[in-house]
Amino acid sequence: MSKLVTIYGGSGFVGRYIARRLAKQGWRVRVAVRRPNEALFVRPYGTPGQVEPVLCNIRDDESVRAVMQGADAVVNCVGILAESGKNRFGAVQAEGPARVARIAAEQGITRMVQISAIGADAESDSLYARTKAQGEAAVQQHMPEAVILRPSIVFGAEDQFFNRFARMAQLGPVLPVVGADTLFQPVYVDDVAQAAVLAVEGEAAPGIYELGGPEVARFRDLMVLMLQTIQRRRMIVNIPFPLAMAMGFGFDMLNKVTLGLVPAQITRDQVRNLKRDNVVDQGARGFAELGISPMPMESVLPDYLWPYRNSGQYAAIKGSAKNMRQN
Repeated sequence: MSKLVTIYGGSGFVGRYIARRLAKQGWRVRVAVRRPNEALFVRPYGTPGQVEPVLCNIRDDESVRAVMQGADAVVNCVGILAESGKNRFGAVQAEGPARVARIAAEQGITRMVQISAIGADAESDSLYARTKAQGEAAVQQHMPEAVILRPSIVFGAEDQFFNRFARMAQLGPVLPVVGADTLFQPVYVDDVAQAAVLAVEGEAAPGIYELGGPEVARFRDLMVLMLQTIQRRRMIVNIPFPLAMAMGFGFDMLNKVTLGLVPAQITRDQVRNLKRDNVVDQGARGFAELGISPMPMESVLPDYLWPYRNSGQYAAIKGSAKNMRQN
């Protein structure tokens, strides 16, 4: 009988790629999510019945335990970029991984993969980064043989980074950014999934791996690359950190007053994160130790950012026709 893996947050951006890869490797996959009806798209990743979304709330012991029954491995992909309602950083990113790891240990499961983030730091002034570190520590306490993956900014067709700024670039001549000189090392989502699969299958040594792509670039330079890809000219304007903090305070208050109905465009915690470079530390284990060659951004971005061009899928055809007329 094929082995079974439970992926918490398996319908999210990173989780769906892990689910797809594990299904191709012959695993039965439980995709544990809060809204299974919104995760039905994962079923075609495998043969009928091989990949199934199931109801789970990572904040509840019995819910986590129920979907873990009979599993040979677990993967936790659950994380948030901003707090909303009952989904607080502490509950989701510190207590959630601790709960998954503790129950996995109780059930005798020997393989666990935790998706964390570069910048996880118990001493950080960012609550996001602190709770990521707390979650990692809890996982290592309960599951010492676990593999923890810390990706930099993750890009891919469903990302909320390049897609978000490409949409903004459609709205006007100015593209505002916070932390234009902050360094990032964007990593392709399927490379992160490949690393997770190696860990699930026992082909990665336990411990922490920091995952970054082949290019390190300033935030501003990433926006230049995005604008070149979507063939638009925009003025990139850096918002100073003090002003960004004031804006974050305003958005935080608006979100709180409206009980979460108005999402914050940027939060104070996100501004704190943007003050710190998001790159692989020297000496950290990463893709090289896993035998993976990460994909460069230029090989992937055009495949999913083309809808943001003025002529969409016809941009290349129109460009060729224009060159022919000029010749």
